[in-house]
Amino acid sequence: MKILNIGSINKDFFYSVKNIVKPGETISSKNLSVKIGGKGLNQSVAVSKGGHKIYHAGIINKNDTFILDKLKEWGVDIQNIILSDNPTGHAIIQVEKNGENSILINSGANYDFNLNFISSTVEKFNEGDLLLVQNETNLINEIIKIAHSKKMNIIFNPAPFDNSIHNYNLEKVSTLIVNKIEGEGLTGEKKPSKILKILNEKFKNTEIILTLGKKGSLYSYKKNKITVKAFPVKSVDTTGAGDTFIGYFIASRAKNMTIKDSLERASKAAALSTTQFGGAESIPVID
Repeated sequence: MKILNIGSINKDFFYSVKNIVKPGETISSKNLSVKIGGKGLNQSVAVSKGGHKIYHAGIINKNDTFILDKLKEWGVDIQNIILSDNPTGHAIIQVEKNGENSILINSGANYDFNLNFISSTVEKFNEGDLLLVQNETNLINEIIKIAHSKKMNIIFNPAPFDNSIHNYNLEKVSTLIVNKIEGEGLTGEKKPSKILKILNEKFKNTEIILTLGKKGSLYSYKKNKITVKAFPVKSVDTTGAGDTFIGYFIASRAKNMTIKDSLERASKAAALSTTQFGGAESIPVID
């Protein structure tokens, strides 16, 4: 079984500032660091570090091939990443000394997907293979439709959440992984039990995983209900923790681990990722 992730790739510019810039103000930053990320990239790295081969499909600027080198270093297959004249998706992030931040995102090449790119990529995979997709690129509904016609098992993480997700063919999704914000956006409910109840009723043939941060995670599919506690750690940066959880869960299931063991392994990896700064860089390698 092969795993394909059609997802975002970002280049993040982190500026350390005394205070976040105000309208009309010009300030100097104390430091600049450039990191790579995006939910798609982070989840692919987590699958790879979790012990299973992952094929990532995406688009970056032709001058940002250092991203490809880093992905290869992390064991991600890059043969389905294409180069563009358009800028790589990126974020400008101001970080104050107290940790508060301000983020400006540009989708860039992440919104350059077309039907030919999607179809030609999916064509390389077979019935029963896994497709992982998030909500940081264009043509999400088309990606789901094309993969479903190929009889791939689709895992969807509707992040970042927006109202367009209500128009997606989510009944074609095999596994839906949401956090509390995304679950509330899909159902209008705040209580985890009600979120799961509505999602189970609406998508009867879809596994539902609800992540709750420090409160752990919940799995619900038909009569199978599983609760997993979070691993207690001293967190310094939660960036990418959810992506780490998703990637590790998928890798663990692909390695034929039980659902409960996969959830626990994913929870442990996500917790450990918060003990380091950064997104993809903070994803651990665990047994």
